[in-house]
Amino acid sequence: MDSIAIIQSKTGFICDMDGVLYHGNRLLAGAKDFVEWLKAQKKNFLFLTNASQRSPKELKIKLDHLGINVGEEHFYTSAQATAGFLKSQQPGGSAYVIGEAGLINALYDAGFSMNDINPDYVIVGESRSYNFDTLERAVNLVIGGAKLIGTNPDVTGPVEHGISLGTGALTAPIELATGSQAYFVGKPNPLMMRQALKNIGCKPEDTVIIGDRMDTDIIAGIESEIETVLVLTGVTDRENMKKFAYSPDHILDHVGQIARA
Repeated sequence: MDSIAIIQSKTGFICDMDGVLYHGNRLLAGAKDFVEWLKAQKKNFLFLTNASQRSPKELKIKLDHLGINVGEEHFYTSAQATAGFLKSQQPGGSAYVIGEAGLINALYDAGFSMNDINPDYVIVGESRSYNFDTLERAVNLVIGGAKLIGTNPDVTGPVEHGISLGTGALTAPIELATGSQAYFVGKPNPLMMRQALKNIGCKPEDTVIIGDRMDTDIIAGIESEIETVLVLTGVTDRENMKKFAYSPDHILDHVGQIARA
């Protein structure tokens, strides 16, 4: 069997979004064909994103605007994974959050309260409101005993005009200033991968993970024993792929190749 046939034979599909389906507000080649194929073939699929800004409802609306229609149940974000993890660690805890509505609402739904005086956690996600004041507050809260959490380790993310700063980059100054190391919940953390498999009801051997990043998507699949598919529409190309000590099982120019006859 060739790569496409092997991928098509799987029953479960875990798929990244940024760099795979879209860049910013631009739909990528083959994305719509791929999703229509998933639905037509009655595959079990989940869009698993390290982005924490948006809720599943907002992600659904975004895809609707791009011409792709899927239900909210097909989305799972690093914000949800972070909220679920913290709820299991400290039910009813509090947090100082550098992040957007998707993260804040997920924490509220998990029973957390917002606290900028003596929180249990400082939580960092992607944020346009990141500035010196929020950074300084976060540093002093961590020095004061708050535990440092990042929604995901991505240093950058693809956008229409190039790249944007990711949570890993925003968290790094806090780590440097405090000497603390953040715990990142999103991909490639096995916690998020196990939850993704539960959501689609599939075993690792029956599943593929599709993504554009070697350092999150592909390593997440390798460490979770899930077959990996790298698409070259995001941050990774064939040249910088050589920097990594591991390789994906399959490499595609774009995700639409999976939908071919």
